[in-house]
Amino acid sequence: MEVTIPTLFATLAAYQRTGAFKAAIDLDLFTAIGEGNDSPAALASRCSAAERGVRILCDTLTAMGLLTKQGSRYGLAPGADVFLDRRSPTYVGSAAAFVASPQLMEPYMRVADAVRRGGTVIRDEGTLAAEHPLWVEFARAMGPLAALTGRLLANLLCAATAPPWKVLDIAAGHGQFGVALARDNPRAEIVALDWANVLTVAEETARNAGIIDRFRKLPGSALDVDFGDGYDLVLLTNFLHHFDPAGCEVILRKVHQALKPGGRAVTVEFVPNEDRVTPPEAATFSLTMLVTTPAGDAYTFAELDRMMRNAGFAKNELHELPPSFHRVVISTK
Repeated sequence: MEVTIPTLFATLAAYQRTGAFKAAIDLDLFTAIGEGNDSPAALASRCSAAERGVRILCDTLTAMGLLTKQGSRYGLAPGADVFLDRRSPTYVGSAAAFVASPQLMEPYMRVADAVRRGGTVIRDEGTLAAEHPLWVEFARAMGPLAALTGRLLANLLCAATAPPWKVLDIAAGHGQFGVALARDNPRAEIVALDWANVLTVAEETARNAGIIDRFRKLPGSALDVDFGDGYDLVLLTNFLHHFDPAGCEVILRKVHQALKPGGRAVTVEFVPNEDRVTPPEAATFSLTMLVTTPAGDAYTFAELDRMMRNAGFAKNELHELPPSFHRVVISTK
């Protein structure tokens, strides 16, 4: 791709697109249009906003490809009705509350400082600080999007036809991954490990899913808590990237010990290709870890495979999880 002045300007001004998108979600604009409010006047009334403000925001969103416009009437672009209308069962707009939160965006204003240091310049270990309130916000905001990924994971693991499972869900957060397995497998029991304040969200998810009788909380840090043993599956979903390889191997040895013979560790991660620049979602996630953690990274499959083998796992397999941009590494004890 050729570097041009428009490309440079669009990159510098990318925060403006984020601001417009988050404003539309905060105003519930996409839902309002889905309800049939398609003029600036109607949208201004529905969203409790100024008509001039709504017109300018909708024109911006149209230029961004999120809306359509015919004359002075606005509509939802293909896909926006599925993911951005709050009435949709696959609504994921809540993710903006986390991804575009001040706590997550502020470190990006100090990328040069993080590059000089080789890790976050946020105090108290960045987002890894104990009981960090950001993770409660993460659990609530990212739950709907994680629920979609959880369904894909349950399908990959053939949960519906599996035998009884004892599952440890490490850094359970919203609880959606363990709950997805328990929904498909009525003989699965879930042990959710996370900070106590975050586990309240996972517990809500389990209760709302009707599997609370097969759900147990294990509060604390994965580095310190005794996992117990006898697990058929251990879920490591978007967790290992917070640590350096040595830290990952400490956790993975504990996971290996907690599994039954033949048990599996299931790692869901941003896994870049060996070139580390593709696919873009995984490749650029390393920067998120640079600015928010002391030593985290997005690891290639070769790096994950090496860590897993060092921890004692006999076989590691990489799986795609389309249409998600995550990949799954299944490691067998």
